[in-house]
Amino acid sequence: MTRPRLCDLPTSYIKGVGPALEKKLGSIGIHSIQDLCFHLPIRYEDKTTISKISELQPNQKFQVQGEVTNCHIQFGRRRSLVCTLNDTSGHLTLRFFHFNASQKAALSVGTKVRCYGDIKFGRLGPETYHPEYKIIKSLTHDGLSKTLTPIYPVTEGLQQSRLKAIISHAVDLINDAHPLEDFLPEKLSAALGFADVTGAILQIHRPRPSSLAADENKDSADGIKRLAFEELLAHRMSMRQSRNEFNKQIAPQFPDQNSLLKNFFNSLPFQLTNSQTKAISEIAHDLNRSHPMLRLLQGDVGSGKTVVAAAASLLAIGAGFQVALMAPTELLAEQHNLAFEKWFGPSNINVGCLTAKVKGQPREKLLGAISTGGCQFVSGTHALFQEKVHYHRLGLIIVDEQHRFGVHQRLALRNKALSLKISPHQLMMTATPIPRTLAMSAYANLDNSIINELPPGRIPVKTAVIPDARRKEVINRIDTACTNNQQAYWVCTLIDESDILQAEAAEATATKLATLLPNVKVGLLHGRMKPHEKIKIMERFKANNIDLLVATTVIEVGVDVPNASLMVIENSERLGLAQLHQLRGRVGRGAIDSYCLLLYRAPLSTNGSQRLAALRATNDGFVIAEKDLELRGAGQVLGTQQTGIMSFRIADLNRDADLLESAKKAEKAIFEDYPDSIQPLIDRWIGGKKDYAQV
Repeated sequence: MTRPRLCDLPTSYIKGVGPALEKKLGSIGIHSIQDLCFHLPIRYEDKTTISKISELQPNQKFQVQGEVTNCHIQFGRRRSLVCTLNDTSGHLTLRFFHFNASQKAALSVGTKVRCYGDIKFGRLGPETYHPEYKIIKSLTHDGLSKTLTPIYPVTEGLQQSRLKAIISHAVDLINDAHPLEDFLPEKLSAALGFADVTGAILQIHRPRPSSLAADENKDSADGIKRLAFEELLAHRMSMRQSRNEFNKQIAPQFPDQNSLLKNFFNSLPFQLTNSQTKAISEIAHDLNRSHPMLRLLQGDVGSGKTVVAAAASLLAIGAGFQVALMAPTELLAEQHNLAFEKWFGPSNINVGCLTAKVKGQPREKLLGAISTGGCQFVSGTHALFQEKVHYHRLGLIIVDEQHRFGVHQRLALRNKALSLKISPHQLMMTATPIPRTLAMSAYANLDNSIINELPPGRIPVKTAVIPDARRKEVINRIDTACTNNQQAYWVCTLIDESDILQAEAAEATATKLATLLPNVKVGLLHGRMKPHEKIKIMERFKANNIDLLVATTVIEVGVDVPNASLMVIENSERLGLAQLHQLRGRVGRGAIDSYCLLLYRAPLSTNGSQRLAALRATNDGFVIAEKDLELRGAGQVLGTQQTGIMSFRIADLNRDADLLESAKKAEKAIFEDYPDSIQPLIDRWIGGKKDYAQV
């Protein structure tokens, strides 16, 4: 039996780590000695030098030492222990609000003390509250740390000093006699100027002092860069390995042309753009192969992704298979149902819509049609993968706004086709363009089609940022637009009133606007309405029987009314960049000038101001996506539902974007020249979490 490597041993191997402490460490993802080494500091403290008291500056941390010349208990609103420390250059006041008799005795006059803490300047000059301190024998520089002191993320019940000691013990173990195994080929590591993995760990946990600030230390930065590179590389290799396995699955082959598709193209009242034509060609090529398609279709708001999805659907239906299109909201699923009924009806294709609100006999009838194949195309929400839904021959899955679904939800829908012993083709669509760094990491397993042009005749939407104090002007603007036979949206962030969130509710806003604009026909749309009510409202709005539609963010996707030329977004500072851009995309769909007015409540936060400024500066969704990633970070952009896609332990896509190209090249080199390194690297960083590469 092979003995486990030291780095794989549990944390209980370290002296002093009992069951209770082992459990606490496990709660923050630390299970082994290697995990301890990979638990990185969040910052550093510089305790390598001694500062003179006369040189102290306010609001900075310093380490000083001197002799106690006074120590007494001061009474007032709060009792405190006050000590005076002198070092010949000046004096520093140490103040403790939490203390005991033994502490007072230890800090008696004449005691030599070294302390570290934040410096403030008060009535008595420089002072520090509750500093770290220790009693020393003499005022020399003996015993000073030779490296920066790491500060680690902790959890309740786990003290910083205890965690620091445990990690230091683990680092000693790998440094002294049991170095971590280096799976990155030496040739690649040397070409990139990286230390070996054990050296990187030492650089991170024990960085040498430098002229840089402690949190910008070169040793630490180099070490983190080395580990981040290895982690990014492992993720790419895991995705490639899973994609290679995925490509071994059997999928139905669809001819790349059929009469349904030709008739559909001939019936369209517009010419496809070059980007749409290219995307359809790429998808048709994938669908004609015997292994499953796994493709992401990116296109900015209003670029015509749904037409491309319709073309893909007709290739599947023409080959005798069913198509399921999953959307994140009932409104969007219902909008798709209406569009596909209109397009597919002339070809006698049976289209259905399955959501949670379809109940009773209509639901049973639709489930029966899906199971027998009578329903060839079905749009819907999460209801599409519920237990009672059985497909006859599901050959193509389309996921709209795929980032709004969790990995396990997409897997559940895919698994609905596995009873046929085939793997369905998958087309993911997003109107939120993927930043380049995410495309090269979280979505590296997907083939990519991009629609980067809008249909001819589209005029860019003009965007203005307006304080809530000018609300009356905005309402007058609505009145003018509607009087000129144009239509408008007024978007609210909540349905019900909420003083806490300071957001105008849709229902209250609709009532107010109807009163203030007696000549304007006002409609209301929100997520709590029944499906038939929402459809009726949208039909009335499309038919120009409603001038102003007051709505929640339920209209974020899937609503297409060319005559709507003005949008007001209430409390715009509360929404993310991507969501604001999606909402703005509901206007500008006709051939008239369109406007988006972003109402905000002062004062704006720095982040809020940057978001609104970015939206005002460009209509390009790809530029906005990059800015959104910069402002929010990868975790926020991906969303909590995407945690299965990618949860980096060390890499940060904003900080480490420059490593992605090198990781891509290294991945290719390792698969070609160093295949023995593949699995160890994946095991170290990913473990068995590879299902995300299947959807």
